[in-house]
Amino acid sequence: MDERQRQPAILPPPHPSDDEVIDRHTAIPTTVGGESPLVIMELLQRMKVRDVMRKEITVLSRRDTMSRAQELMRKNHISGIPIAENGRLYGIVSVDDIIRALTGGWIDDLCAKHMSTHLIVLEADMPIAFALRYFENYKYNRFPVLDRHHQLVGLISQRDVTRALLYELTVAINRLESKAAPDNPAPDDPAALYACREYPVVHNDLENAGKAANDIKRLLREHKFDTRLARRIAVAAYELEINICIHSFGGSLTFMIADGKATVVAKDTGPGIPDIVWACQDGTSTANDWIRSLGFGAGMGLANSKRVSDRFDIVSVMGKGTTVTCQFNLPAGTGADTAAPPPARQGA
Repeated sequence: MDERQRQPAILPPPHPSDDEVIDRHTAIPTTVGGESPLVIMELLQRMKVRDVMRKEITVLSRRDTMSRAQELMRKNHISGIPIAENGRLYGIVSVDDIIRALTGGWIDDLCAKHMSTHLIVLEADMPIAFALRYFENYKYNRFPVLDRHHQLVGLISQRDVTRALLYELTVAINRLESKAAPDNPAPDDPAALYACREYPVVHNDLENAGKAANDIKRLLREHKFDTRLARRIAVAAYELEINICIHSFGGSLTFMIADGKATVVAKDTGPGIPDIVWACQDGTSTANDWIRSLGFGAGMGLANSKRVSDRFDIVSVMGKGTTVTCQFNLPAGTGADTAAPPPARQGA
């Protein structure tokens, strides 16, 4: 088989909705105030594959033998070994490959001859929400992780993701409990607050996608907003920012606090949405194959933004662009005891 045939093929998976992912992976105690789904959604968006993956991994070259791969799997109690040279991934030898080699009598052949080359890979900058989708759609124990230069930088397993989520959720619970302590400083009065920030969002700039939402979250933290309310605002901002990045020609995200309300406005320059009702339903997406191969474009941006908002408006003109407004009512105080309950799930 020639060199071109030995290059790994990256296969994009189908995407269940974020709600499905959360439902299947929330065997976790409910957090303070019953806000477990929001906490988990925030963690799935904020944490990246690079934060969870194992960077110290066992690697073999194409010149190593299948028997060497078998020996390392037994010694390290692993079920697969990447075949890579100078950071470039060529394939993977799995336990199934070893079994076939033993049965067929080619256990002493080179890995290059029998390694799997049609690979499912993740990128280090992906949110771990997309890693969970890969584990749902492909029954593999682990996936190789590549950086933006397509170099092998680690492996990730579902156990790695679960362990990280449990740890981060425990930290979040402790933080919520500490904020309920009586010696915490009083939150700022939302009626007296005014802030306005605007962020440019560039088409397909996935490296910077999400930075505006993180800045908004820091602003809310500085003003001592109730954690649950801040999470709702940050989730809406993140979803709309990603939407502009992957579905439009570019645009801006504006965040404003005024008159006792927080408002997130996402405005893009096209191409427009032909069917707004359809676009606001769970799982609908117009993302292209390249975006989907990176793990984005699952079709939950508008649905999630609508779900967490007190008021949701969308206007779209074909050929000109789309404007989405998410508004949040700020209670008389932004402390945990005075925060408004989350809005009921809205239909499309």
